[in-house]
Amino acid sequence: MLKLPGLIDPHVHVREPGATHKEDWDTVTQAALAGGITAILAMPNTKPPIFDEATLNLALDAAKAKARCDYGQYIGAGPDNSDIAASLAPKAAGLKMYLDSTFGELRLDDMTLWTPHFEKFPKSAPMVMHSESRTMAAAILFSAIYDHPVHIAHVSLKEEILLIKAAKEKGIKVTCEVCPHHLFMTMPSPPSPLPEGEGRRGEGRTEVRPRLATQEDVDSLWTNLDVIDCFATDHAPHTLEEKDGENPPPGFPGLETILPLLITAVSEKRLSVDDIVQKMYINPRRIFQIPEQTETWVEVDENETYEIKASEQFTRCGWTPFEGWKVKGKVRKVFLRGNIVYEDGKILANAGYGRNIRHI
Repeated sequence: MLKLPGLIDPHVHVREPGATHKEDWDTVTQAALAGGITAILAMPNTKPPIFDEATLNLALDAAKAKARCDYGQYIGAGPDNSDIAASLAPKAAGLKMYLDSTFGELRLDDMTLWTPHFEKFPKSAPMVMHSESRTMAAAILFSAIYDHPVHIAHVSLKEEILLIKAAKEKGIKVTCEVCPHHLFMTMPSPPSPLPEGEGRRGEGRTEVRPRLATQEDVDSLWTNLDVIDCFATDHAPHTLEEKDGENPPPGFPGLETILPLLITAVSEKRLSVDDIVQKMYINPRRIFQIPEQTETWVEVDENETYEIKASEQFTRCGWTPFEGWKVKGKVRKVFLRGNIVYEDGKILANAGYGRNIRHI
C-alpha cells in the first residue's frame, strides 16, 4: 500500500453560491476525499462572485457548515475592488485575477486595471492568474515590474511552459500549475456530423478553458516537468444536460481522477511518486502558505487496475471526460487529523469537519 500525505488542490470550482445543481461544498469535498485530496482552494467566479467581505463571508459560511475536507476561498480581483481585496488578504486563499475572459464584477479587460492590485495586494499573499499566451507574458512582466510573485493557472501550451522556464531562469517570481486533462488529452479531431436532434454531445464534452492542445504542446509539458510547480484539477463541474446542450459551458470535473491518472503515469515511468508529492503537497503548501495537516495521510493500492466510472463518483455533475479509461491506483483510506474520513468508497467525515486553512 502506497502512503501519501494528504494532497492539496489549489484550483477548484465549488459552484456555491449560485449553481448548486452542479456541485456544492458538501459534494465537492466528498469528491476531494475520494480522490485523496484533503484540502481544496475554491475559485471566486460564482454567482454572485466572491469580491468583497460580504460575498467572501457567504462562501466561507457555507464551507464551514458543509465542507468535509479543509478549504480556502479565493477573492476575485475586479476593476474597482483593489483596496477591499487587499484588506481581505488574511482571510482569503489568495487573489484570483481573470485576464482573458469577462466574469461580470471580475472583469479585467485592460492592463490599467491590473496595476492597483499589483500595487496593493500583499506581496506575501498568493496571486493567481487566469491568463493564456500573451496575457500570461504580460502577467509575468507585471510580476517583474512590481516584484510581486504570481502563480499561473492551468498552463497548457508549449509557448507558455517555455516562457515560464525562461522567466524562472531570470529570477522572476513565477510559479505554475498544469491540469491532468492538459497532460493526458489532446484536442479532438473535427467532429463528425451528428444525427438530427443529437445536439453537440461529442463537441460539448470536450469544451474546456484553456482548450485542449496539440500533441506537441502535451509533449512539451512532459518534457518540462521540472518547470511545473503544481498539479491542479481545475475541477469545473457542469451537468450532462449543460454539456450536451447547444451552448456547452467549458470545464471538466477532476477531483476523483487526478491521482489515478498520475499513479498510472508512475507505473509507465513517466514521472515518480516523489513528483506527485512535490507537486500536490510540498509546493502547494509553500506557494499558498497552507499549514500542516497533522496526522493526515492517504493510503493507495498502487497496483489495482480498474476503469474510471462516473457512476462511482461523488461529484454531483455525474460525468467525467475520462469515462472508461483504465488506470492504476485505488484510494483505499484517507486520514485527516487522525480520523479516518474515507474508506473503500465510503465518506466517513461529517459535514462541517473541514477547516478553513486560514484558521488552522
